[in-house]
Amino acid sequence: MKNPNYIFETSWEVCNMIGGIYTVLSTKAEELTQLLGDHYITVGPDIVKESHETLYFIEDSNLFQEWREKVASNLGIKVRVGRWKISGNPIAVLVDYTSLYPIKNEILGHLWEQYQLDSIQGQWDYIEPVMFGFAAGKVIESFVDWCVGVDNTVVAQFHEWMTGAGVLYLKEQCPQISTVFTTHATYLGRAISGNGLPLYGKLDSYNPQTMASRFNIVSQQSMESKSAQNADVFTTVSDITAQECECFLNRKPDFITINGINSDSVVDGKEKERLRAMSREKVFAVADAICGRKVPRDSFLILNSGRYEFHNKGIDLFIKMLANLNKEQSLQRDIVAVIAVPGNISGPYDELAHRLNKTWDFAKDNVETTTEYPITHHLFDFQYDSVLNALRDNGLNNAENDKVKVMFVPAYLNGDDGIFNIKYSDFLFGFDLTVFPSYYEPWGYTPLESISHGIPTVTTDVAGFGKYILENYFNTEAVTVIHRTENDSNNVARELTDVVIDIASLNTMKYNEIADNAFEIAKTFVWKKLIVNYLKAYDMAVGKSAGKDYLKKTKKYSEVLRVFDYKKQDSPTWKKMLVEPAYSKEMKKLQELANNVWWCWNIDAVELFEYIDAEAFERLEQNPVALIKNLTKFQIESLEQDKEFVAKLDKVYDRFVKYMSQKPSDDNKIAYFSMEYGLLKSLKIYSGGLGILAGDYLKQASDSNANMLAIGLLYRYGYFNQALSVSGEQLSQYLPQKFSGLPLEPVRGDDGNWVTISIAFPGRIVYAKAWKVNVGRVSLYLLDTDIQQNSPQDRAITGQLYGGDNEMRIKQEMFLGIGGIRLLNALNIKPTIYHCNEGHAAFCGLERLSNYVSNNNLDFDVAKELVRASTLFTTHTPVPAGHDAFEEHLMRTYLPHYANRINISWEDFMSLGRIRKKDPNEKFSMSVLATNLSQEVNGVSRIHGRVSREMFQKMWPGYFAEENHIGYVTNGVHLPTWTDRNWQRLYSEVFGENYIDNQSDPAVWEKIKDVKDEVIWGIRKKLKHNLIEFLKVKIAEDMQNRSESPRLILDTIENLNENALIIGFARRFATYKRAHLLFTNIERLSKIVNDANRPVIFLFAGKAHPNDKAGQDLIKNIIEVARRNDFVGKVLFINNYDMEIGKLLTSSVDVWMNTPTRPLEASGTSGEKAVMNGTLNFSVLDGWWAEGYRPNAGWAIKEERTYSDQRYQDELDAETIYNTLENEIIPLYFNRDEDNVPSQWISFMKNNLTGIAPFYTMKRMLDDYFNQYYLKLIERTNILRTDKYKKALEIVEWKRNVNANWDKIEVESIKVPDPDVRPLTFGDEFVAEITLKTPGLKKGDVGVEILFADKVNDVIDKLISVKPLDLVDYGEGWARYYISMPVQYSGVFNYTFRIFPTNADLPHRQDLPLVKWI
Repeated sequence: MKNPNYIFETSWEVCNMIGGIYTVLSTKAEELTQLLGDHYITVGPDIVKESHETLYFIEDSNLFQEWREKVASNLGIKVRVGRWKISGNPIAVLVDYTSLYPIKNEILGHLWEQYQLDSIQGQWDYIEPVMFGFAAGKVIESFVDWCVGVDNTVVAQFHEWMTGAGVLYLKEQCPQISTVFTTHATYLGRAISGNGLPLYGKLDSYNPQTMASRFNIVSQQSMESKSAQNADVFTTVSDITAQECECFLNRKPDFITINGINSDSVVDGKEKERLRAMSREKVFAVADAICGRKVPRDSFLILNSGRYEFHNKGIDLFIKMLANLNKEQSLQRDIVAVIAVPGNISGPYDELAHRLNKTWDFAKDNVETTTEYPITHHLFDFQYDSVLNALRDNGLNNAENDKVKVMFVPAYLNGDDGIFNIKYSDFLFGFDLTVFPSYYEPWGYTPLESISHGIPTVTTDVAGFGKYILENYFNTEAVTVIHRTENDSNNVARELTDVVIDIASLNTMKYNEIADNAFEIAKTFVWKKLIVNYLKAYDMAVGKSAGKDYLKKTKKYSEVLRVFDYKKQDSPTWKKMLVEPAYSKEMKKLQELANNVWWCWNIDAVELFEYIDAEAFERLEQNPVALIKNLTKFQIESLEQDKEFVAKLDKVYDRFVKYMSQKPSDDNKIAYFSMEYGLLKSLKIYSGGLGILAGDYLKQASDSNANMLAIGLLYRYGYFNQALSVSGEQLSQYLPQKFSGLPLEPVRGDDGNWVTISIAFPGRIVYAKAWKVNVGRVSLYLLDTDIQQNSPQDRAITGQLYGGDNEMRIKQEMFLGIGGIRLLNALNIKPTIYHCNEGHAAFCGLERLSNYVSNNNLDFDVAKELVRASTLFTTHTPVPAGHDAFEEHLMRTYLPHYANRINISWEDFMSLGRIRKKDPNEKFSMSVLATNLSQEVNGVSRIHGRVSREMFQKMWPGYFAEENHIGYVTNGVHLPTWTDRNWQRLYSEVFGENYIDNQSDPAVWEKIKDVKDEVIWGIRKKLKHNLIEFLKVKIAEDMQNRSESPRLILDTIENLNENALIIGFARRFATYKRAHLLFTNIERLSKIVNDANRPVIFLFAGKAHPNDKAGQDLIKNIIEVARRNDFVGKVLFINNYDMEIGKLLTSSVDVWMNTPTRPLEASGTSGEKAVMNGTLNFSVLDGWWAEGYRPNAGWAIKEERTYSDQRYQDELDAETIYNTLENEIIPLYFNRDEDNVPSQWISFMKNNLTGIAPFYTMKRMLDDYFNQYYLKLIERTNILRTDKYKKALEIVEWKRNVNANWDKIEVESIKVPDPDVRPLTFGDEFVAEITLKTPGLKKGDVGVEILFADKVNDVIDKLISVKPLDLVDYGEGWARYYISMPVQYSGVFNYTFRIFPTNADLPHRQDLPLVKWI
């Protein structure tokens, strides 16, 4: 027999402690490492997230570095290489298989074609391990190709069906690698047994395909059987399982590879006594705390441990045995029984931990009662737990007179569980007996571990180990083997009881003899003796592959250090030199001002920087940080000596210091999350309206002294710069930002180090460092992944705003939401409420759920209650397609661990982002997630609120759209940011210097009516002049850059006329914005712009998304029209629309036009910016304008659609535009008085300012958010958080009770008018009485109401009214409701009754949207 040169051992449990197979592999590995050294390589799944170093794996980036890079580049599979933290420290390769998810169907389809592997019914619990096995096969093949010589023999060992795809892959793609497949328990056998069916007595009678179909495990059964049939060698762990294999897998195992133990697991002598004393001390201490009294120290300690399979592992019989012992009169010693099987926990049981931390004097007082539950760790869904329920049902309550005291330890005992804090191997020494009455136990590692510790054990003859003992050690008392059949549970429990009584009554000498015998038996199971079984299997496998040597590749690759020849080059070698300016006290003030963007909305601060060098300030995109950094020593000294400058600086700085010294009066902090922020032109972390709104919001929060902070991402390239080709095609240019020249400061911790956070991604950890932007008094924190620790692909995560594909989007949104919460935790900032500005940040809710569950030991439902109560979600998107949604494979790739972290199933996790919760084909919507995790949701205008209610209505199918809780706050704009300085000076003069504080008061704006028309017209003319001068330069540059002819450029500039009526249209170029409407009738438009007496200019600007070809075509069309002779200089497109151009246009044009498709304009704040400057709006009544429009203050295209066909509607709206321009707007503008002042036009401007402006400021918007949402969220959040979440726990308990009893509600009787007897007439009363059976529910838990609705086209979709019925009588399990209402209308009415849950603590009906109809 010859050993192979390389062994690759693949299992789901490599470096991943789940069950017994981990113990098998981790103990066997030492022997194979001694035989093969580093040629023994283990392969496991890389599934442990959120830990730089798992408990069982140490990464070594130096191992096979270049091969790892090849795997990543050639196969697209990431691997981590290191050492498994077990005895022998074998090499471990952890494989991230998630990159195969997008091609899973192709892989499964190929495996069907090649092997007839039936994957049709396989869900993700099947797909995931198949992808791992397949990826493992590819990784092994790659390693052999690159790192193993052709003369070496290689065996790939695969354990269990979860790795079987590796067997199938290698057989087809690399058959020269010998394969061994081991099953430790057949999947079908475990399913049959686990469902309570007889197994061993009827083994031959089961048809594998039929039974697999019955239990919905067809795919798993197919994979296991195909793997067994196609492996070179097939093994299993016991004769019992071999019988299953023959029947279910259609192949008899070639070898029985029974499980062994390490030789150092057998511990005797003084070390055993020391560990035994330590373990018993801990067990008794915990037992004392659970029981509330001192447990006798001579108690007999019994243990049951292993996998939590209540029936298969015989836990049910173990508890029956304990119940028998508790009643047994002949029992001479008290029993302390421990059930140690890992369950779904979140940490130590609080009540127990509190008791363990107390100092007790049992001699003086035995006053404590038992803990409420006999558990050591907080167990989720404990009310449904099989062990706890069985203990209760069997009367095992740890009462004072009970002979049996019991504790349930649902934790992995790995040394840091928080209660015992010792490893299981040490914990085991403390017991006198272990009992494992398993029904399905292919081998049984736990009884073997027991005897290796010198502890007598009890097992059964249907366990592999038990049967082996019977066949080899017939008369040992160290291992008692109980006979088990399918239907003898009571007899088995009785026999177990007798065994315990017998062993507990033994004297010390006899007990020690049995313990010594246990040691001797254990020594025969050490791996040194048993490894030969595996070596025989490997030898056979190599022999079967002997004829395939010709297939071996000659690619052995030796990784060596590269030698570089450093020769002198002709090109220069550039080096860096850093020169820091030395600022005087005065210049430090300037630097402080520059590093807080407060300057950008304060005129005197802006003018201060312009004073330094206005031309440079504009060239540097109005960036004072860059301006100061570029100053020469001479310029700095000159400024310091400039008395006028110093005076200006001192005045501005003093005002800034006074402003900053004011602190928020409220301690409740608001955390605001947004994907983008438009603060100033030079900080390019915005693309359009969403970002501009968020930037305005922070500025107003600062001005209003709100206790707010913000979270976002720092993009290296921002959004794209727009250029156009000569044909009008949009070109996207991405220019990197130089962070050192921006108002950014590193966020540092208390230790002075730059704060970073990390998120686990597939196969690696990705880091982000934190920056801060000071927005007046508000801190904006930005995360940046462009750092050295990350790979190039991960550095690009924060490269571009809205760049890349859906996979890039999920990465960005993970850093925004999850990373944002982790940053707040790292800074120890604890907001009261969280505001998600769009669904991009919805993952913040998941991270907060995880924190509540893991850090506070809360159930998911309680955590969800707390997260919802403190979250507001604002949606800006009016169409379902506009909401980010991710395929399930992306969720499984990047967030596979979150379901476990918040203790729910994967299906329930996915349902958080699905409207149709059980539809596996529906994508995971970020907006649905945000809605599910937010108590309050709002749209951004009245119409958009209605659209949002309709869009999300299917989330609450028991309610009409108009009934759900989604509200609205109409967007506003930051007045100081968007109002030209000329207007601001007028406002200050007319309204008073402190008008900013009263900007949303309509009475303040009324004073504009007193301003002379000539003054207002003078500002308008000045702004238009400035605009035309800007356009002459800008348009010429744009046209030159796209290689237009000099003649066309000159003609365009010459035709610019500041006396023309100038109409602006600037926004994102998406088709629903309908920029094309104006060009529907090109001849009519030509007449409008070419009237010499009434000239008109149309200015267009805006970017189309790089992937929006239709939007880009709109731009191209405008460029083509602008070249026509009759439109030269009259229709213009301005390149690279940004904040500066936006402000210039909205303040300087005469009319601001907006023509969106109804109702797709969520808000549209550019028109509000125009209002603040007296610019008149001409728009469809959609978004904000549907609320803002006032007659004689602008023009409107009606809200209602006339045609369902959009083409006809477009044609009609275009005609409306032309008619309004020709008949109303143009005549009004050019109607002048004797002083050439358009008084009527100015009257419109004044109406615009008085009737519209005060209602659309950002201050009004912020006030609305506080009054409508923030204050009530803060109040409810604080209520739910107080007294250890008492109110939240009460609400959850109430909801659970209602959910549990909801379907038990029945209608006992109903009395309503019978229209067949006679119709009701005026003066009659509509009377209804309903009696409900409400078992399990209390008074006031259920409400009933009557709904009246209209039927349109045989569909009831219009709700007329809803009236509640009064609760008039009630009793145990029933309630009666009554209503009497006068008849006031005639006709046929449709009505129904709705039953719903009621609780005054619910914020709204959709918080528990259960409904029943009568």
